Amino acid sequence: MTHYTIKPLVVGLNETDQGVMTYLQHYGERIHLPIYVFALLGGPRKILIDTGLENVFVPPGVEDQYGFKVQSFEEALASIGWKPEDVEVIIHTHLHNDHCENDQLCVNATVYVQKAELEFLQNPHPLDHRIYPDILDGVKVETVEGDAPLFDGLSVLFTPGHTPGGQSIVVPTAKGKALITGYCCNAANFPKGRPGVIPGVHLDARQAYDSMQRVLDFKADILIPLHDIAVGAQDSIP
Repeated sequence: MTHYTIKPLVVGLNETDQGVMTYLQHYGERIHLPIYVFALLGGPRKILIDTGLENVFVPPGVEDQYGFKVQSFEEALASIGWKPEDVEVIIHTHLHNDHCENDQLCVNATVYVQKAELEFLQNPHPLDHRIYPDILDGVKVETVEGDAPLFDGLSVLFTPGHTPGGQSIVVPTAKGKALITGYCCNAANFPKGRPGVIPGVHLDARQAYDSMQRVLDFKADILIPLHDIAVGAQDSIP
């Protein structure tokens, strides 16, 4: 079996409220929210999990504070010796704009996304139109339905609620299975000794709760919350 190394690349950093991450909890706590692209190294293909934001914004002083560098998509790929046209596969956790704005730069990539997520992108509710950009025109897309194996040992776990078609990515590593959550969350969503907290932004709170339980019940060897600040300081995982 292929054992991957996961390379977290920081391609944006926003200041926001913790309540955006944690439903009905921690409102008024200001946080910095990193935007990640995850490159999977060590396999037969060049694979990205999400592609991040097109325009990079960095609040002053935060890179030194957190121990990582925020780069443009092209700069981030160059740091691992890749160019956008080298990318062969993009697997999307979901299609909010901060996860997919650089897809069209990867002209040779096939994009994998849940069927329900793609359908919502094509006809979003007016309340969600701003965060569902028109980004997949001209991009080769393969749809997935529910839990599914992909290729080279990778698979997806269907985790909707934050969005209609969120999917968490299961990545085999030398230290067991890593799970990249398919919805926006950070370490505060996983308090020790307590039930998980669903995202503060969601379409269906009950569905989001069930997805949180699926993630917890999966008992990943390595859990990677999609926007956790500590992830960016790791050169690679594991």
